[in-house]
Amino acid sequence: MLTSYGHEVKLIAPQLVKPYVKRGKNDAADADALCEAMSRPTMRFVPIKTEEEQAHLMLVGVRERLIRNRTQLANAIRGYAAEFGLIAARGIWKIEMLIERIAADQAIPVLARELFASQATEYRQLEKQIDKIETRLADWHRGNERSRRLAKIPGVGPIGAALLTMKTPSPSLFASGRGFAAWIGLTPKDHSTGGKIRLGVITRAGDETLRSVLVAGATALLRHVRDRRGKNASPWLIELLKRKPPKLVAVAVANKIARIAWKLMVTGEHYRGAVALSMPAKRT
Repeated sequence: MLTSYGHEVKLIAPQLVKPYVKRGKNDAADADALCEAMSRPTMRFVPIKTEEEQAHLMLVGVRERLIRNRTQLANAIRGYAAEFGLIAARGIWKIEMLIERIAADQAIPVLARELFASQATEYRQLEKQIDKIETRLADWHRGNERSRRLAKIPGVGPIGAALLTMKTPSPSLFASGRGFAAWIGLTPKDHSTGGKIRLGVITRAGDETLRSVLVAGATALLRHVRDRRGKNASPWLIELLKRKPPKLVAVAVANKIARIAWKLMVTGEHYRGAVALSMPAKRT
């Protein structure tokens, strides 16, 4: 939502204004809610992006759409192939092998093989488009100092660092690393009342792209630890893996990565080895 404050125009996220809307949805109630929200000293505003920053976010959005289309098409190919008794191992990278098996299987009817070939062509075109977009993201990452610093955090990588930088032009708007992680959707729901702390499931109410990238990076990091390739894994992480399911641990690690990223973005510091990953997450 857009509102004017003196001579300055400010943007407020709709979900932050909604709690102030009184009963009855109309223009007058919306305007009243905007005024009420604006008056709050702790209100967080949306930073105004430049045209160049908006173009970069468009690049991210195009990548998201292409990946969704590829996933949908891959699932369709798997489903149709299973009807003919051809099963592929899990993973997006197994689809190409499945396509080759389908093309070589003469027992499949001609019509079905023609349709599979059409889907294979579409799938490969999507792969090329995604590679092109990710190449441009990698080029942007190499030219951005903040993105290069963030890429040194374990589990982030060039794409994750680029997304963090593009989607968070003003990290100082967040009061703490915990607030930043909550904005992404990596914190549990809080049902605390009467002095009793009651935490629920992960909210997932945040930036879906950032959350999925950080959780994927955390999952890859945990795979190294479980395979005993992470020689310098923190005791905190090893003990957590013994007590909690891997998916929950991945979210916890992604939460920690988000907090570290926020700290580096705000202070301009560089990541210092595995020190930050060796302790439980603090309220920073």
